[in-house]
Amino acid sequence: MIRRTATWIATAVVLGGAMPLEALAVDEHPGRFIAANCTGCHGTQGRSTGGMPSLAGLDRSYILNAMEEFKSGTRAATIMHQHAKGYTEAQFALIAEYFAAQKAR
Repeated sequence: MIRRTATWIATAVVLGGAMPLEALAVDEHPGRFIAANCTGCHGTQGRSTGGMPSLAGLDRSYILNAMEEFKSGTRAATIMHQHAKGYTEAQFALIAEYFAAQKAR
C-alpha cells in the first residue's frame, strides 16, 4: 500500500501536479472504508433499496448497541452475528459514526 501510494504521488509530481492536493487529504469519515463492508446488503451509504434495513441517519448509539448485541448473540440474526464478530469496539464506533452522519432518504 505504501509503495503504491508513493508511486501515485511520484506520478502526480511528474505530471506537473495534475492531481490537486485535496486528493491527498484524509477522508472526513474514516469509518467509510470499514462501513463499505456493510453496503453490499444495506445499500450505498447505508441507504437500502429494500429487503434489508437502511442504516443511513440512524442514531449512533442505536447502531453501536445493535452491533454489540449481534456480536454477543443477544440479538436475533441470520448472518449479522457472524459479521459483528469480526469487528472491534473501535471499529463499531467508526461504523456507527459514519452511518449516523449519512442522510436518510
